[in-house]
Amino acid sequence: MNKRVIVYVDGFNFYYELKTQGWKKYYWLDLFKFFSQFLQSYQELIQVNYFSAIPHHDGKQNRQASFFTANKLNPKFRLHLGKFLKKEITCHDCRKTHVSYEEKESDVRVSTVMISDVVNNKCDISILVSADSDLIPPIEFIREFKPSHKIFVFFPPKRSSFDLSSLCDLYIKLERHEAKFASSILPDEIDNGKGYKIKRPEKWC
Repeated sequence: MNKRVIVYVDGFNFYYELKTQGWKKYYWLDLFKFFSQFLQSYQELIQVNYFSAIPHHDGKQNRQASFFTANKLNPKFRLHLGKFLKKEITCHDCRKTHVSYEEKESDVRVSTVMISDVVNNKCDISILVSADSDLIPPIEFIREFKPSHKIFVFFPPKRSSFDLSSLCDLYIKLERHEAKFASSILPDEIDNGKGYKIKRPEKWC
């Protein structure tokens, strides 16, 4: 019997480290195809969970919406949305107040879904895609609840965490796998099956 695998992508962490790496062309990614390439013959990818939030900038919203819509054509892709909260920051030097937005709820959602899937015996292997050490508690819980369960951590480009790598059964640095990114880019134009074309954002070419 194949080992069931579920992936949990910290979208905020994943996206910004692709940006740091200068890999904008890989934003337009078929996530299920990408992660499938890391599996062994006895492993089966049954779901990819992606955790993110809707940005306030209209252009970013539209690009993100196209990316989500394209991936949601695969029934094994599941989207979990948190939110951005407005935050005012006062500069100590000029005393001017700047507005920024902080993503909320993603860590909690990742933790909750990971734990729920293990408790309900939905998978044999969990793959966490993040370098955020705030996600150590769910791994510790899973280790205690079901010691036989395997946990892999995939670090986004340019990021890693010693604490996460020391807790998992296997860790991979995704920056070393550019060929898998390149082979998983979605088509420039995708038919959604309802007469509508999903197009790759021009800024992501």
